[in-house]
Amino acid sequence: MAEGGEGPSLPTPFKKMLVKALRGEVPDELLPLLPSGFQIIGDVAILSLRPKVEEYVGLIAEFILENFKYIRTVCLKLGPIVGPEKRPQVKIVAGRPSTITVHKEAGCLFKLDVAELMFAKGNINERARMARVVREGELVLDMFAGIGYFSIPMAKTGKPDLIYAVDINPTAVHYLAENIRLNKVRGLVVPVLADCRQVADRLPDLADRVVMGYLPGTADFLPYALKALRPEGGVIHYHDIYHECELWWKPIRALEEAGLRVGYRLTGITHKRIVKSYGPRLYHVVIDALFEPA
Repeated sequence: MAEGGEGPSLPTPFKKMLVKALRGEVPDELLPLLPSGFQIIGDVAILSLRPKVEEYVGLIAEFILENFKYIRTVCLKLGPIVGPEKRPQVKIVAGRPSTITVHKEAGCLFKLDVAELMFAKGNINERARMARVVREGELVLDMFAGIGYFSIPMAKTGKPDLIYAVDINPTAVHYLAENIRLNKVRGLVVPVLADCRQVADRLPDLADRVVMGYLPGTADFLPYALKALRPEGGVIHYHDIYHECELWWKPIRALEEAGLRVGYRLTGITHKRIVKSYGPRLYHVVIDALFEPA
């Protein structure tokens, strides 16, 4: 997806096609500022445009609809995601008057409204990895489940005993329930509309594995994730944002300190990686942390 800013975007096959099609419609000095691509979620295209070419959004959107027949709706990104519920800021600029779509990924179906809920394409490898790491017979707590980004792949591939998929956003849980049905994992994934901290309090000593796919500020929820682990311990998949100078000592220290406060000790890191860039020298990271009783 093309990013905002004032400099020219990199030439891509899409951009070359777009420049050729719009030459004469867009001033020559603005052609380098046309987007290099767009984000695709299901049959919805989401455009990010530089301010100087936003007035040509209609031309760009019609070009996309004419040349990419699987796209039925084109939206313009108006700003960053907002609020604790991570709501996108987009508006329809061409195509069908709906932002509801079904996105297909690695054998899973994700139904959502792209104007109400985010879908992080940059997390695709992490979703695939989580489908592989869950073990047969495990009980999993997904504390920030959204529409089932991690719960659905885990249920379809990993054969856990049960996944409690929790989210505080009613819209997300509505589509989570839809995705449980679409992916035929009823009985494996239980959708829960609640604050995950309250769920951890109500279901202590339960989980073999806890997924914390929320950021930033995930460290504040670590005591609740640890409380949900079985007495003999388990695995926490910890996502958060860290500056490059904080890798990897700061997230590991956060895990160690949180564990000791509630009677667990960090006994191993089975996996750690940068998921994606989050900003200048800032990174979304994930750590698989193994805890045992202290």
